[in-house]
Amino acid sequence: MTDAAGFDAVAIAADLARRIGVRAVRDEPMAAHTTMRVGGPADLFVTAHNAFELRGLARYARPRGIPLFLLGRGSDLVVSDAGIRGLVVLVRAETTRVAGERYTAEAGVPMARVATEAQKAGLAGLEYGLAIPGSVGGAVWANAGAHGGETAAVLEQATVLLADGTEAVLPAADLDFTYRHSRFKDNPGEIVLAAVFRLRPDEPSAIAARLDDIRRWRREHQPLGQASAGSVFRNPPGDSAGRLIDALGLKGRRVGGAVVSPKHANFIVNDEHGTAADVRRLAEVVRAEVLERTGVVLEPEIEFVGDWSTWSPEVAA
Repeated sequence: MTDAAGFDAVAIAADLARRIGVRAVRDEPMAAHTTMRVGGPADLFVTAHNAFELRGLARYARPRGIPLFLLGRGSDLVVSDAGIRGLVVLVRAETTRVAGERYTAEAGVPMARVATEAQKAGLAGLEYGLAIPGSVGGAVWANAGAHGGETAAVLEQATVLLADGTEAVLPAADLDFTYRHSRFKDNPGEIVLAAVFRLRPDEPSAIAARLDDIRRWRREHQPLGQASAGSVFRNPPGDSAGRLIDALGLKGRRVGGAVVSPKHANFIVNDEHGTAADVRRLAEVVRAEVLERTGVVLEPEIEFVGDWSTWSPEVAA
């Protein structure tokens, strides 16, 4: 049976099981795998439990022209209501290792786990990871940061599967890091397999205290426990996106089931009845109001992924 992506999903699923030993399912709802809890079906969905499977899936899909999308913890993105065409790979490669002042983690390791494991090893520098709801691969891809820390500051090197299927170990200096950006956003054919962080020794108790401060701040200032994708917009130079949105009285603004969080203005939360279209339309409303009333152009931090071909920015009457 040929699906919307133009390939035989049933035959490919059987081929993946035979060649790589993974089970692919059809029409898996992405709402079940994203922190915003919205998103339509993936044509094919498979879990990569280790780097071997991740390499194999990428090397299988690319030469055959099968669209490939890698999914980590499902944060920092909104999948369209129409879903994602092609093959979605849920990355669950989660091996870690500590050697001296270096912490190595595969792409699927949650950043919160990275922060706590480094703390137990008496290594400082990854505390910011506690506030990153994504995985190591996503953190490198986006140069994720929070609470005064960011990935570029502590990353020593990354193991990368290049677009031609070969592997390379790239130093951080070659990853083109800028604010919330890396070379991987410009080269979607490249995949982060693992990362090595160069940290500094510190007392585990002192690191634990800093982690407690981050936990406390998040409880007080962010809508934890509600469906969201994290910060919607990047901070403009010299200012805060949340401050701008809050100053315009936009907390509580709603489109359908999507609401600007009353707790943090740079978060959009889903009241469990929202759609991806609601979220995107509300983001556009906020962006337009900020531009009209302040002249500041807010750039999205979250990614809108999947098939948006039938989406309209207009709110239905």
